[in-house]
Amino acid sequence: MAAPPQDLRDVLEEALGRFAVPELTRSVQSIIAQYREGFDRAAPVLGSETAVAAYAAYRMPATYAAVRTALNHVAALAPGFAPETHVDVGGGTGSAVWAASDVWPTLRQVSVLEQSPSAIGFGKRLAKRSPTAAVREARWQQVVIDRAVPKPPADLVTMSYALGELSPAAQEDVVRSLAKDARVLVIVEPGTPAGHARIIAARDLLIELGAHVVAPCPHDRECSIRGAQDWCHFSVRLNRGALHRQIKDGTLSFEDEKFSYIAVSAERWPRAESRVLRHPQKRKGLVMLRLCTDEGQVADLTVSKRQGETYRAAREVAWGDEWLPREQDGRATTDATR
Repeated sequence: MAAPPQDLRDVLEEALGRFAVPELTRSVQSIIAQYREGFDRAAPVLGSETAVAAYAAYRMPATYAAVRTALNHVAALAPGFAPETHVDVGGGTGSAVWAASDVWPTLRQVSVLEQSPSAIGFGKRLAKRSPTAAVREARWQQVVIDRAVPKPPADLVTMSYALGELSPAAQEDVVRSLAKDARVLVIVEPGTPAGHARIIAARDLLIELGAHVVAPCPHDRECSIRGAQDWCHFSVRLNRGALHRQIKDGTLSFEDEKFSYIAVSAERWPRAESRVLRHPQKRKGLVMLRLCTDEGQVADLTVSKRQGETYRAAREVAWGDEWLPREQDGRATTDATR
């Protein structure tokens, strides 16, 4: 399971303590309805302190977990990448800033660009309590995220769960702007068909601009997963605290956050040879894996118990992990599905 670090959980719980739970719950339901039914893009969703607090209680743990997972994938493939500067665009209350600082302690200068003054105020209060200097001293700037983004050059640029809040006409311009003067760019969206479609559009544009895919794809070829019937996404399980369960009216002690993402770089870094696209299917003596391969295809791989080390590895691998070919006692059966 994944969860925000204890220091973030502590400061978030403390910041939410002055709001009544029923008030937060009502605001959460309102925010959910706005995203499902559509909202006025000219008016920020996080337009009041209560809305920001509700959003932070409802979304910060899941956003942190998704962004942290995506950044972990990047760090695993680019061990020489040690960013010192980070710009988070559409940063909300700062989930990505906390996640990036946990993945890369090398960060020294952080900027958060956000259009909601209420979100900036709440995020600043949380950040001031961080044990990490880069988070505590982050620069928060109110900007309108539309068309060209006035961001400084940075080693790492992130945008999480914000691309879909832009008008379709603005999304391409914003992606171009994000990529400019960024050593590594990571965009995270919800793990829905619509979120995946936005990630694919961003991926196509970034490759056209000369960027190199780092993760999750093992290739720079055209993505073969397109259309509403199938989409590339990943999942991370996170613990729910008591307040989190209350405001979501949930009984389970955990939830699964589904997300899609793309990470690109101006440099060439090693890529995964293949990536696990679904929960592995385990049967007696067999493990079935759906993989995205470095040839740009989706393939189904069946690993049997007689393959020893490879079978043991297949039993341990999880959705979203790299799959590395190993020496085998026999041959795995692979069927290309696209």
